[in-house]
Amino acid sequence: MPSIKTARILIMATDGFEQAELEVPKARLAEAGAQVTVAAPQSRQKPDSIRGWDETDWGRPVTVDADIENIDPAAYDALVLPGGQINPDKLRLEPKALEILRSFLAGGKVVAAICHAPWLLVEVGAAKGRKMTSFASIKTDVINAGAEWHDLPVVTDKGIVTSRNPGDLDAFSAKIIEEVQEGRHDRAAA
Repeated sequence: MPSIKTARILIMATDGFEQAELEVPKARLAEAGAQVTVAAPQSRQKPDSIRGWDETDWGRPVTVDADIENIDPAAYDALVLPGGQINPDKLRLEPKALEILRSFLAGGKVVAAICHAPWLLVEVGAAKGRKMTSFASIKTDVINAGAEWHDLPVVTDKGIVTSRNPGDLDAFSAKIIEEVQEGRHDRAAA
């Protein structure tokens, strides 16, 4: 069983991520001993940081550790995708972001998406045949992509972890740690 203390976790985001949905998992994973890297596309507004959305207005910047263009998914054990409306909507237009996501999925690695971030799973065709949750406003998108949607704080299906909103961050973060410690997951859809 892999240890969270030796795990390398990639958080992929860009300007407009929901503040708590990046900061809380990042802190919890680091507290558990994981090495956490924040990566963003070069198309971001500033070269060394991305800016969050904090519920009703622009939030704090978060330092970017790497450009997604330089990320090798093989070097990481899990991928965390924060939500917010702006962040996943921008990332789904970034070919490299989608390539990274597909690589994690194909490798059976943990992929965790909260709030609007399941849009990215829809974009790459990973929702079909899965049990998932999301922010309520994209429920129809997730269902239309072939997922079985559940109104629960966290839903896990073969290493794909989804949550609804910032109110679910404790359960979301704990489930990421649990799934990383379980190791590689078979991705065959039901």
